[in-house]
Amino acid sequence: MSLTRQGTCLSRSQFGVLYRHAVPMGTTAKEEMNKFWAKNNKLNRPMSPHVTVYKWSVPMMMSISHRGTGLGLSAGVSAFALLALVLPGSYPYYLDLIHSQSFGPALIGLAKFGIAFPLSYHTFNGIRHLCWDSGKGFKIPEVYGSGYTVIVLTVLTTIAAVAYKGAA
Repeated sequence: MSLTRQGTCLSRSQFGVLYRHAVPMGTTAKEEMNKFWAKNNKLNRPMSPHVTVYKWSVPMMMSISHRGTGLGLSAGVSAFALLALVLPGSYPYYLDLIHSQSFGPALIGLAKFGIAFPLSYHTFNGIRHLCWDSGKGFKIPEVYGSGYTVIVLTVLTTIAAVAYKGAA
């Protein structure tokens, strides 16, 4: 028997070459996993990577926060865009609706903080990452220094944004 496809003829004897060089597996993946976990348990090794293995540090927390703020900002922008597409009425209508609710200054300040903090943090930390992309700032003191700079700039920018009254 032979198979023909686009001018290539393969006979059964040629397939035998492929089978002859195949080596049967000695163990299954499940058996290998069981051996791996048995060895780790015997040596009393922790499951890794895991947060309990590492000492928490400022760069670690900032990395987690950068991902969290990015996710939150993306979700917020996506939700706002989706609502703008599906809700009836126009933007001025909903802006007037919010103004008519007469929210207190504490709630407005909290809403400003909820927008300003993740936006400013993610922006400043993104600039920090762009500096890293240029190959600068990787020494441990520089990593901590730039991290504290990002935190200070974020706090100052957030306070300024919350305190800003705007045109009333």
